[in-house]
Formats: sequence, structure tokens, C-alpha cells
Amino acid sequence: MGIFEFLMLVCFGFSWPFSLAKHWKARTARGQSLAFLLLVESGYAFGIVHKVLNNFNWVTWVYVALLVVVGADVALYFRNRRFDAGR
Repeated sequence: MGIFEFLMLVCFGFSWPFSLAKHWKARTARGQSLAFLLLVESGYAFGIVHKVLNNFNWVTWVYVALLVVVGADVALYFRNRRFDAGR
């Protein structure tokens, strides 16, 4: 089961590095949804809890990596809001 879960996470998680690059370069929070980002963060966090409690394996680390990447996008949201406020 681990390989299919891994492939699902890769499919969902593949876009986050592109999102980070886009938001870093754009320097604006327009078009970003904090609610969406926090919902995705929550989903990855719940996935980690499930893996730790029921089936800890190497896929758990993929969840952790994606949680960190989405967390970085949340941080960029707040950075970009500061830029928007300064304009």
C-alpha cells in the first residue's frame, strides 16, 4: 500500500514547489487563499498523525516534507501581505 500512497502524495505535492516559486517572485498575496493553504496543511498534519498512530513507514516522511513546503507557502503569504500593505 505504501507505493500507491506515495504516488498519490507525489501527484498532489508536485505543484507546491512551483507555487512557492510563483509566490516568491510575484511579491503579492493576491490570488492566494490562506484558508486553502491552512486546509491543505491540516490534511497533511492529519495524514502524519494517522501514519504515526497506525502505519509509520517511509511514506510518513513524504507527508512531513509536504507539510514543510506548504508551511513555506503560508509564510510567503504573510510576507507578501506585508508587501501589499506597503504599496
